Amino acid sequence: MRAKATLNREFTISAVDKRVYGSFLEHMGRAVYTGIYEPGHAKADKDGFRTDVLDMVRDLDMPIVRYPGGNFVSAYHWEDGIGPRDQRPTRLDLAWRTRETNQMGINEFADWSKLANTEMMLAMNLGSRGLNDARNFLEYCNHPGGTYWSDLRASHGYKDPHNVRIWCLGNEMDGPWQVGHKSAAEYGHLANEVSKAFKYFDKTLETVVCGSSNDKMKSYPEWEATVLEASYDSVDYISLHKYFGNEENDTLNYYAKAIELDRYIVTIGGVIDYIKAKKRSKRDVKICFDEWNVWYHDRKEDGERIASWDWPEAPPLLEELYNLEDAIFVASLINVFIRRSDRVKIACMAQLVNVIAPILTKAGGPAWRQSIYYPLQFASKYGRGTALTVSSFGPTYDCEVAQDVPYLDLSAVLHDDGRTIALFAINRSLDEALDFSVDLQGFKGLKIMQHHVMTGEDLKARNSVENQERIVPKPGAGLSITDEGALIGALPAKSYHFILLSVASA
Repeated sequence: MRAKATLNREFTISAVDKRVYGSFLEHMGRAVYTGIYEPGHAKADKDGFRTDVLDMVRDLDMPIVRYPGGNFVSAYHWEDGIGPRDQRPTRLDLAWRTRETNQMGINEFADWSKLANTEMMLAMNLGSRGLNDARNFLEYCNHPGGTYWSDLRASHGYKDPHNVRIWCLGNEMDGPWQVGHKSAAEYGHLANEVSKAFKYFDKTLETVVCGSSNDKMKSYPEWEATVLEASYDSVDYISLHKYFGNEENDTLNYYAKAIELDRYIVTIGGVIDYIKAKKRSKRDVKICFDEWNVWYHDRKEDGERIASWDWPEAPPLLEELYNLEDAIFVASLINVFIRRSDRVKIACMAQLVNVIAPILTKAGGPAWRQSIYYPLQFASKYGRGTALTVSSFGPTYDCEVAQDVPYLDLSAVLHDDGRTIALFAINRSLDEALDFSVDLQGFKGLKIMQHHVMTGEDLKARNSVENQERIVPKPGAGLSITDEGALIGALPAKSYHFILLSVASA
């Protein structure tokens, strides 16, 4: 098979917001307790944070992390997680039917975020609570001092404000499963009032209104239209969520589900444009895709366990074991975010540790990277700059999800220095190598600086505590630059590639 692509220095999509490579931590399962926080662990620091996990998070160059939920947040009282730990109450978490000890709260998360070199994105409870509680939360986090809530923060040992810049106005409020679920009209009105209040406090804050929990919801996309009709003038982003799986064990159909993500973004982009035009607005609301990942391996079994257990404390939950097939698919989802960087400015892989996560830990034991860690790492480190338009031609296939699915999936980012280009390429074919060429117009003196590949015969192979490096990137081979300045070579079947090119001049 042969495929050809063309890039041109002048044909760009948008600047890629680094926050598109973000993640998410929820008080759920072992994401927090025995995930990032485990006092007494051999590698815990003085505050109980696992340094082995911190090292892996820092290696992702993670720009932003959403916290503390998720479904958890819709019945959460943030006040339970502040002050002396021995005075914090244990509560029932209705979302996951567990007990929450509140040994980690907003102040500890702020400490952890600094150590992880990441920005905080905080979600507020607009399910069981409302405007006044949200306003108090903001004052506690962001006001310098001289008021009840800011002085209370100082009394807890945090004189300087946390200065959180971006706030999520609830979580999945369209979902009937959500504590405090509301109609689109009810929620849109509440979210608008909260967002306005936050910007009375500080007009530079950014707010995220809840869009659809997934694109299969009966209310989609009318939910977005109704919510934005009420809140367009005050919010900055609308959030979208979507999880993927290969329940059918049909790899090519699975890979094509990246096209569903693209359709989702395009559809909501159209809704945004419609409301903008209807309101005669000059503002642009962008998309915050703050929950996405593969989630299907044990989803049914986990649901049964949640329904039957008796309020355990930080039990193993949603601890998906990801394989090579998942890594290649995750890379294709990231390619969609790059190519839609004009619309999507924030995205959060859900989640970060243990719960549907790129990092797994054993309580009292080691931490290791799952297969999906590496595509996110390459993109986060090297996918920052300006997304280039990719025009490609090559073989395609048909499946249940979509027709004419290209075997070659390619995105490209020109770094801000203008001297390096990152390419993220996938060959979706299960049995044929793909001979490809990329015509790089407007670039001279091209050289291959790095080439890493993830491939293998067994798509179901995965890393484990016993074999932590079974699925890892390896040095690539077989690519070269022609005298005319084209990148040529062969991509093995079922493979993901990160390619970094240097540019001598325009």
